[in-house]
Amino acid sequence: MQDNEILSTLALPATAWPADAVAAGAPRQWVFDACHVGVVLRAVLSVQLVVAVAALFGNVNAVGWLLDTALLTAVTLPAVLSWLLVGCAFKRVLGRWPLAVQGGVGVALGALAGLLAGGLWWWLGLSGQVRWLACAASGALVASVLVAGLVWRARAQVPASTQARLAELQSRIRPHFLFNTLNSAIALVRAEPARAEALLEDLSELFRSALANPLQDVTLAQEVHLAERYLAIEQVRFGDRLRLTWALDPAASAARLPPLILQPLVENAVRHGVEPSPSGAEVRISTQRRGDRVVIKVSNSMPGGAGPAGNGLALANVGERLALLHDLNATLRHGVVDGVFQVRMEVPA
Repeated sequence: MQDNEILSTLALPATAWPADAVAAGAPRQWVFDACHVGVVLRAVLSVQLVVAVAALFGNVNAVGWLLDTALLTAVTLPAVLSWLLVGCAFKRVLGRWPLAVQGGVGVALGALAGLLAGGLWWWLGLSGQVRWLACAASGALVASVLVAGLVWRARAQVPASTQARLAELQSRIRPHFLFNTLNSAIALVRAEPARAEALLEDLSELFRSALANPLQDVTLAQEVHLAERYLAIEQVRFGDRLRLTWALDPAASAARLPPLILQPLVENAVRHGVEPSPSGAEVRISTQRRGDRVVIKVSNSMPGGAGPAGNGLALANVGERLALLHDLNATLRHGVVDGVFQVRMEVPA
């Protein structure tokens, strides 16, 4: 499963978000992040599609169409890339302005990009006369469509209502996990009060994170710490049946992730690997930095080479949330190899 958008770099102010997101203290989000590979890719492909369609108007055969498409690409591609570079360079400056101003700047940048394309057309000697107004209007029109699409996408990232937010929070910590944890704590209160106290502290930390702002991304180090808390609770319940292996790369700890994205993967490993097996299973969590990428793996052994099938909701949720934060820059894969189920995430470092 793979996951990751388009154009300039304008931030949506808090007044434009739904009321529940503002009340939750949601940070400003970049509507247009031209620093993302997905943003650049979709912008270029969108403009290229317009160019290909425009070339159809002046040709009746495939050879002429291909030639005109190539010539138009030669003048429009530098203009589009210049637009993206300016947006990326001034992302933080543009982010301080109201949304209407930001949209206006995005369209104005599109008009300038259209003029640049017209200038390249003239400089290459492809036309003795350039219709500058038409070039500027075309650039502004394409930019306005892209801006509108990206604003819509940014708003779609925010929970649409309080009901949606509550449903998301309910899905993060399963009720029967809470009941099992409380039962474990009750059993430890008299015999081992220190362990019972530590267990309840871990549970408190989990719920504090579950109720945190879902729009605020966190570091991989924070996610690992939370997974350790969760596994400490499950270790009390399963004892020697839960065998843990950690392989953590300190250089990967600064990678950014949506909150509570590692815990559901670890929970799946326990639920489908340890819980159904009388002899237990091994759960392995590893992180590794490879250049400008960070690879995160969560795996669990499955006695007999197979385990109970899940409904895939946790994996689907993780994939969607990764795509919202990192777009095409993040990937999520999973599968069974030699009796071991593994989930592999890859995100920017």
